[in-house]
Amino acid sequence: MSDKRKSPLKTALHGMDERAYKMMAMYLQGPCKGAAVVVEDLKAEIDIIDADSVKAKTLLKQRLTESTKPIIALSLQELTFENILYVKKPVKTSDLLFALSEARAILSVKKKSGNQVNACTQNTASRQSQKPVTKPESLLDPVKKQATKTDEQKKTSKHQTAMQLDEGKFNAFIGSVPGLDVNDPKQFPDATYNPKDYFQGYVQSALMVAEAKKQVMRLNSGWKPLIIFPHNREIWLDADDKQLRAFAGVGMNKISGPGMTLTPEESIAASVQESLEKFHDQDAFLWKLAAWTSKGRYPGALDIYRPVFLKHWPNFTRLVVTPHALRISALLMASPRTLPEIAEVLKIKPQYVFVFISSAYALGLIGQAKREADEIVQPSVVKKTEQQGLLSRIIGKLRANKS
Repeated sequence: MSDKRKSPLKTALHGMDERAYKMMAMYLQGPCKGAAVVVEDLKAEIDIIDADSVKAKTLLKQRLTESTKPIIALSLQELTFENILYVKKPVKTSDLLFALSEARAILSVKKKSGNQVNACTQNTASRQSQKPVTKPESLLDPVKKQATKTDEQKKTSKHQTAMQLDEGKFNAFIGSVPGLDVNDPKQFPDATYNPKDYFQGYVQSALMVAEAKKQVMRLNSGWKPLIIFPHNREIWLDADDKQLRAFAGVGMNKISGPGMTLTPEESIAASVQESLEKFHDQDAFLWKLAAWTSKGRYPGALDIYRPVFLKHWPNFTRLVVTPHALRISALLMASPRTLPEIAEVLKIKPQYVFVFISSAYALGLIGQAKREADEIVQPSVVKKTEQQGLLSRIIGKLRANKS
């Protein structure tokens, strides 16, 4: 369900100076689209605390002992306190929205548990004087025992931490194309692939349609249905990574059947709702799908001998980190480079560059520059005036007379 249908969470801010307080209040209303609203402490449902402030330790201790509200802690360093939702600074909208959704889930669990306790108390009131009532373990600390079982947290694939590959594991993970050595400079022109010829291309097109229509869509491929949830930027697929890796490398022209179809998903099947572990973050899914499809090649839409640039740093906390991905990112953030130049400067195999470029390109993070300045500042169009035209004709006549 979209957060737009829910009332905003009433939030109290702690440990922030006036400027930070106003900025966070505006952030919740702006980028977070009103998912939470700042109110007075007594009216708040949750607390957001700047855990890097001078009084942070005192504030956290106080809130944990004196309040049962969910707490979201903002910090540069990862926190390990129990019953505290951590968001790394600088705060990203997606991370804060996820923490807010978890806080809402905790409040929901507490409310249901409270109703169960009240019902239990009413039904056993006549027997309390004879035998003490022992609360079920799940009711002793509903936040601690049940918050870890929310639907969002069951989406294990979506929230997997980054997997980092070393060079030894890379070839087994990525695969190769028979008869092609992508590391041979003479074969660079042939070391390309077109995503549209593979499952990757259909997935990317389906994501664009679902996003444009703001509607849940089902991509039918004759293999396994893939369901797109554009509001949450999630994908559901009943296949493990090994199966997806094998299918990713198969050309669509080699698959017999009715072909690809994209249809609106009017109702979500019970199997989808029950198999929450099969949900994936959209970007993380597309990143690894592109890596497996490329098999160490680069997208044919890119000119290998023209510089490419990185639009912004990838979120490696959720992505498959291929060998030297961080070094490649740092180099491209400094200035545009051609693909062979990247390999030469970093002294690495070109295939490591190609697979990174393929994944980043699939997420729209890669652009191609004619010159280093072309993508930094767009030159203004020079309009010719009548005076300029007259001056040009005069200069032309003078040059003709001299000759």
